[in-house]
Amino acid sequence: MLSPTVEAIQAALATVEDPEIHKPITDLGMVKSVDVGGSGEVVVGVYLTVAGCPMKDTITSRVTTAVQALDGVTSVRVDLDVMSATQRQEMQARLRAESGVAEREIPFAKPGSLTRVYAVASGKGGVGKSSVTVNLAAAMARSGLSVGVVDADIYGHSVPRMLGVDGRPTQVEDMIMPPSAHGVKVISIGMFVANNAPVVWRGPMLHRALQQFLGDVFWGDLDVLLMDLPPGTGDIAISVAQLVPSAELLVVTTPQLASAEVAERAGTIALQTHQQIAGVIENMSYLPCPHCDERVEVFGSGGGAAVADGLTRAMGVPVPLLGQVPLDMRLREGGDTGRPLILDDPAAPAAAVLQGIADRLGTRARGLAGRSLGLSPAGR
Repeated sequence: MLSPTVEAIQAALATVEDPEIHKPITDLGMVKSVDVGGSGEVVVGVYLTVAGCPMKDTITSRVTTAVQALDGVTSVRVDLDVMSATQRQEMQARLRAESGVAEREIPFAKPGSLTRVYAVASGKGGVGKSSVTVNLAAAMARSGLSVGVVDADIYGHSVPRMLGVDGRPTQVEDMIMPPSAHGVKVISIGMFVANNAPVVWRGPMLHRALQQFLGDVFWGDLDVLLMDLPPGTGDIAISVAQLVPSAELLVVTTPQLASAEVAERAGTIALQTHQQIAGVIENMSYLPCPHCDERVEVFGSGGGAAVADGLTRAMGVPVPLLGQVPLDMRLREGGDTGRPLILDDPAAPAAAVLQGIADRLGTRARGLAGRSLGLSPAGR
C-alpha cells in the first residue's frame, strides 16, 4: 500500500478545528510540519498557542484521528511545540481581521452587528435568573445557534458551575479564548480567581472587567449573547447600557408581588438608559402536583403579568410576558451538576417553557435602531 501524500495529510488536517477558537488548525498557522515515512509512518508537528495549553490532549487526539483515517497510514505521532510571540501576534491579527473587529473594540456595539444581545436582569436575588440564563443558552445552542454567555454578576458569579464549564480561558497575546460547554462559550470572573475567593471591587473595576469580557474575549461570530447581570440597578447595569447600547433587557421575576415590584423597578432602568425590553419571564410560577393535575401556587400568582403590564405602561410599548416556568427540582439539580434541564429532559414542563422562550428570542429579528441603512438623497 502506498504511503499517503503530504497534500492528503494537509487536507485531513484542514478538518481539525482548534477546540477553543473553532477554526481549522491549518488556517491558524498551527501546523508546523508534516513528515511521511516510507512505510506509512506520519509525524505531524503542531504549534500550541501557549505553553501548557489545556487543550493539548484534545488537539493531539483530533490530529491523530484525522490522519489515521487516511489510506496508507500505519502510525501517527504528534510532536507539540509552542508558537513564538511573533506567531501569536500574527494569528491574533488574522483572527481580528477575519471578524472585522479592531483591537479593544466591542463587536456587539458596532452598528452593523447582527448578534442579538440580551441582558438578563432581576430586581432581587434568588429568583432563578442565572438558572434561566444557562437553560436559555443551552436551548439556543441545541437549536443550532452560536451562543455566548457573559457572567456579568461579578460578585455572585455562578454560570461556570451551572453550565458545567471546568476549563479555563487561554490567552493569546491580549486576546482571551473562552472555554465552552454544551456548545456555549462562557466567560466569568470566576475563571480568574482562585479557591472561590471573593471579588472586592468598586464601580470602575467592575466596568473595566465587563469591558474586557466584551472586547478582549474572542467570541467569533455569535448569533446570541446572553449577559447574566447582578440583581438590581447598580454599576454593571449602567455599564452594559454604555458598552452595548443595543442590548435588550430580559426581566426575570417570581409570581410573588414583593418580587414583582422590585423586578419592575429593575426593568424601568431602560427608560434612563434608552434600552429596549425584550420581555418578562416569570420563574417558579407554580408547582405541578405529582399526584394530580393541580397547580400549587407556592409563591402566589400574577407577578409576571403585573411586571409586564407595569413596564408596558412605563415604556409606552408592549412588553410581553414570555413564559411562566414551573418549579422543577431538576432545574436546581442541573445547576449543581452543570447539566441544564433543557438538555437532560427537554419534555419536562419547565424545559418546554424555556425552550419556547429560547426559540422566540433566538429567531427574533434585530431592529434597525443604530444601524446605517446606506441611503443617500437622490441627486437632482
